[in-house]
Formats: sequence, structure tokens, C-alpha cells
Amino acid sequence: MAAGRIALYDTTLRDGTQGAGITLSAQDKLRIAERLDEFGIDYIEGGWPGSNPKDLEFFAQARSRPWRHARITAFGSTRRAGVAPEQDDNLRMILAAGTPAAAVFGKSWDLHVREALRTSLDENLRMIEDSVRYLKSRGLEVIYDAEHYFDGWKANPEYALATLAAARRGGADVVVLCDTNGGSLPFDIRDGVKAAQGAGPLGIHTHNDSDVGVANAIVAVRAGAVHVQGTINGIGERCGNANLISLIPNLQLKLGYECVPAASLRRLGELSRIVSELANMAPNEYQAFVGKNAFAHKGGVHVSAVIAHPPTYEHIPPEAVGNERRVVVSDLSGRGNVLYKAEEMGLDLSKDSPQVREILARLKELEHAGFQFEGAEASFELLVRRTMGQHRPAFTLKGLRVMVEKGPHGAAAAEASIRVAVDGQEEHTAAEGNGPVHALDRALRKALERFYPEIRQVRLVDYKVRVLDADAATAAKVRVLIQSTDGRRTWGTVGVSENVVEASWQALVDSLEYVLLGERAGVAP
Repeated sequence: MAAGRIALYDTTLRDGTQGAGITLSAQDKLRIAERLDEFGIDYIEGGWPGSNPKDLEFFAQARSRPWRHARITAFGSTRRAGVAPEQDDNLRMILAAGTPAAAVFGKSWDLHVREALRTSLDENLRMIEDSVRYLKSRGLEVIYDAEHYFDGWKANPEYALATLAAARRGGADVVVLCDTNGGSLPFDIRDGVKAAQGAGPLGIHTHNDSDVGVANAIVAVRAGAVHVQGTINGIGERCGNANLISLIPNLQLKLGYECVPAASLRRLGELSRIVSELANMAPNEYQAFVGKNAFAHKGGVHVSAVIAHPPTYEHIPPEAVGNERRVVVSDLSGRGNVLYKAEEMGLDLSKDSPQVREILARLKELEHAGFQFEGAEASFELLVRRTMGQHRPAFTLKGLRVMVEKGPHGAAAAEASIRVAVDGQEEHTAAEGNGPVHALDRALRKALERFYPEIRQVRLVDYKVRVLDADAATAAKVRVLIQSTDGRRTWGTVGVSENVVEASWQALVDSLEYVLLGERAGVAP
């Protein structure tokens, strides 16, 4: 029997990007938000309006997108001391974001009120109540984040609880108890949540500085919290936030809480890897539930036992979270993923088809060479269609040349020339660019537009390069990931080579082949 409904609040796009080395473009944030929405996340915190241009662009674009399930949420602080809420710039920016929900944080620790805000304890209570009431009066759902609640509750429990009461008086829909410094242990969380009962529906926001962020969130739910905040893969400031990738299956599969649609759990691994790829991070192969090695077995008693009876060495079925069992010396998995993707593409493949084995073999060969198809769905679809003979190339390359020139004082300039053939007709053209990849992209489009005018709508929105073997220094193999859009949809493509121009070429070709797929699909002559 279900233990109850838990609202999931994702702050990957805001708190997650505060992690060292993590940067997401506005397009990255939109792609992640779309995946979170499809997955069944209830709230997606897009950022702090006004704090940077990327967040402004995200909210501007998010307003025009249809969100099927999630409520996009703007984040900010309570009003400043001595300033009326309607005159507070931060609250104005939250309203300007045009979101249906807002998360506003205030101080629960008297130390912070005195030393950080430099105001009185009573004024802080008014700041909390006024800010929540003002946003509620403008029609927003308001989530109040009680910053440093657990530290404040331990230092001055009466005052910490008074801040929660102020938020409730203002009309907060949920009061979220935050372990902002990440220093609390599970028994601190349990007692702090129980002490807050009566402040209305409670939420929990934990950090991982003591390596118990997920455990603390679970304990909070068991103590009565009905709203859980976290990030995908646990990314975030310092040691990160509570990891939703671990929290969701623990709450839903093991404790019986309803978090996301059952079908979404089977896409948990995919969601984890896509966020890693867009954040330009190598996926953690040892990550619980979704890591490549989470269900890996090697030799001896373990392998024979798990093949005969999987629960002997697996705490859940790996496919329940989109993962797969892996026997290191004899890999038994992978076919199901190919069949699932082929079905998504509308291709008819049976599990016994020799084409499935051929696709799987080619996929493993490419992955061994450094390709990564998470976040490059278009390249994977082209791989499948090419293997099945369901794709005819849009053009044939006859030759290309890329030159980079730099004078003693001026900026470097690049020029690319290219010769292609389309249905027996040749086109030879050249273009300049800011760099070799830019020049190559412009030259290729210029050569093909006469034959395929629809590619004029296609533009590159993101370009990432990852070094795969750093020990090789400047001779290292690199992986290039490109995101493209035609204004209606966005897709990813990938290329791998020791030559960054060649890797970029592979990804660029796939990006255009994919947009022409509908016209060129069919058995190659």
C-alpha cells in the first residue's frame, strides 16, 4: 500500500549550478527542464531572476513553452529590511519571471539575522511574513525555504520556530526546512522536523557536506515531510545537494511513497546521464542505482548466483531504474535498450533479428572508441537507421580543407572550403568563420542550401568538447557534442577523433542528416 504522495522539487538549474566547475547555458537548462517535466518532477526551479542573463533568458523562453506536468519556479530572497515588498527589487524580479510558483528564502538562525542581515529579530519575522503574503496576493504558489533551519533550531529553537510561523501567517503553501550547511545528522533532522509540526505542510532541503544528504531527506519524509528538494546526480555547492537520482527510487520502490509515474523510473538512468552530459561531466560509473557498475558482477560465486537468482546480489531489478545487469567477463545486456529505442523511432525490430545484434555490436564498438550517445539521440537514431538500411545519405563529401591564419598582432581567422555531391550534382564553396569549426559549419550549410533550403532554419545552439585521454596531451582523442535546433525541436549529435575538426565534422554532418531524415529515409539504392 502506498505510503503517501511526495512532491518533488528539482533545483538542479539553480542550486546545482552553484557547484564548482558546473556551467549550464540557457539552452542546456531548457533541455534539462523539458526532461524533468517529461519524467514527472513537480517543481523545476529555473534560477534566481535578475542574478544573471542566462536565468533571464531561461525564464523568458520557459514562459512560451507548454509544460505538461511541472510548475516552473523562480527563486529569491525575502524583502530587504525596511523596504516595502512592492518596492523590493528582488520580489519584483520574481514576479517578472512570470512563473506560477515562487520559492522565497528567509533566515531561521538568529546568528544570521544579526550578523548577515544586520537587522532585528522582529524585523526579520516581518520580512518573512510580508514577502510571502505579497507574492501570494499576486497569485503565486509560494514555497518558503527556511534557510539554516536546523542550525537555527539547535541554537535558538523558539526563534527558529517563530520564523516558520511567520511564513505560515503569510500564507506559504509549504514550509521547507533547510540544512543549508549540510552539517546535520539524521537524528538532528528527525528531531527538527518533528519540532516543526504545526507549521503547515513541511518540506526538506538537505546538502551533502556530511555525506548523508539522501539519508537526511529520507528521515525527514519518515518524520512527516511531504515535499523533497534535491538535484539530479546530487550536484551543487560545496559537496552537493541531496541526490534525487537516489532519493526517488528509495522513496518509491523501498518505502512505498508515490513520487513519479511508475514508467518514469525506468528512465532514471537516462535522465542521470543526460544531465551529466549537458553539464560536461563524466557520469559516475559507481553511482547508486544508475551507474554503469551499479549492477556489475565479476567472476566466481557472484556471477553464477546472480544469473540463477538475481536477488542474491541485487537489491532491486536493474531495469526498474533504467539500468542493466553487467557481467564483466561476458556482457549479457544491451539488446533491450536497442529494441526500446527502435520502437521509439517507429522501426520494426524483433528481439531475434540479426540486425539487433549488428546494431549492438556497432554500438559497443563505437562506445569503446569514445562515443557517448546519451545527449546525442540524433546520432544514435542515424546509427540504427544506417545499420538497418533505412537511411540514404543526403550528400557525399568529395573533399574539404580548413585553414587558420594569424598575423603577428591580429586575431586568428579561419576559412573552410568544401566540395560535396548531391544526387550527382556537385557544389564547391568556401566560407570564413571565427574558428575552424565555425568556418566548416558555414561552408557546409552554404554548399547544401541550394539542394535543401530547409536547413536554413537549423542553427547550432551549443558546442562542447571533452578530452577523453588527458595523458595524451595535445594528441588526445576528443568527443564533440553539438546541440542544434530548427526552432521547433532540439537534437544532439556526437563525433570522436584525435582531430577536433574531424570530430566536429562528424557531429555537424549528423546534425544536418537528422533534420533531413524525413525526406531521405528509405532503403539506400
